[in-house]
Amino acid sequence: MAQFKRSRLERKSEEQITKKTVLLGFLSIISFLLIVVFGLPLLIKFSIFLGDIKNKGVKDQVEKVLPPLEPRLILPYEATNSGQIKIEGVAQAGVEVELLKDDVTIGKTQVSEEGDFVFDNVVLDEGENAFSSRASTKDGGTSDLSKLVIIIYDDTSPRLEMTNPKEETLTIDYSDFDVVGNTDKNSSVTINGRFAMVDDNGEFKLKIQLAPGKNDIEIISKDMAGNETKKKIVITYDL
Repeated sequence: MAQFKRSRLERKSEEQITKKTVLLGFLSIISFLLIVVFGLPLLIKFSIFLGDIKNKGVKDQVEKVLPPLEPRLILPYEATNSGQIKIEGVAQAGVEVELLKDDVTIGKTQVSEEGDFVFDNVVLDEGENAFSSRASTKDGGTSDLSKLVIIIYDDTSPRLEMTNPKEETLTIDYSDFDVVGNTDKNSSVTINGRFAMVDDNGEFKLKIQLAPGKNDIEIISKDMAGNETKKKIVITYDL
């Protein structure tokens, strides 16, 4: 009889354990579903939020550590006869660029979103003008000085002296004629639109073919700054 009672108790205990196991399993499934439906999106958003904070911190740290790249000044010519010019350049977008002439700051400007900047009405001194620039950020980062750019301001017309002919008008009886003269070094010479070779001493020579009768000859000397000196001669070829 006692053995029979123990068996019933054991069976009852097993049934209770089974019910608890089923209940716990059901609750586990429900909990898992709730986490998937509601908790997982929140977990993902939280992870993204933490990632953004971390990335922002790294970005801010990099911006504070790394200085901006040095700007680059752009001048399409080496000399000019104008006392004021426009200086353009490219740099990192959003930074401020400082322009220096002969190591003295003469202006500042903001770089556009496209990465370019411009300084208008920059006054030149006679002779050589050396320009450089540097960029700076709001956090205090400063770039190295840019490559030096030199421009010459020269408003003096070049020298032009004629050796042959020395006269402004003359009459000759032959058609081949050598136009010879002297000008400033590094100037270019055209004779009736044709370029004459200028040597290191400034001497030039060009053979021209005369037409019968009156021949108008125009000689133009032009320096690197764009200044010009002109001379006109008339040669009559008399057959």
